[in-house]
Amino acid sequence: MQTTLNLLENALKEDNNIATWTKRLGLSGKALYNARDRGHLSPAIAGALAEELGKDPKEWIVVAALESERESACKTRMVSRMRKTLML
Repeated sequence: MQTTLNLLENALKEDNNIATWTKRLGLSGKALYNARDRGHLSPAIAGALAEELGKDPKEWIVVAALESERESACKTRMVSRMRKTLML
């Protein structure tokens, strides 16, 4: 499954300056650095970044929401379903 860090990597291929993306998205200075350190983007940041990249923000909001969930049977079920639905 694609992850929100993959989305960030794609953005950095377009413009390798994380500070530029921070400004484009209207985020605080360390928001993307902190997200990268945590291992995932928040749903709002993922959606905004996807929109900037011309991707469907709804799909990336769902991915980000699932990433932030604790491991559980429900999470596993929804990740499996989203793989089929979103072709991630």
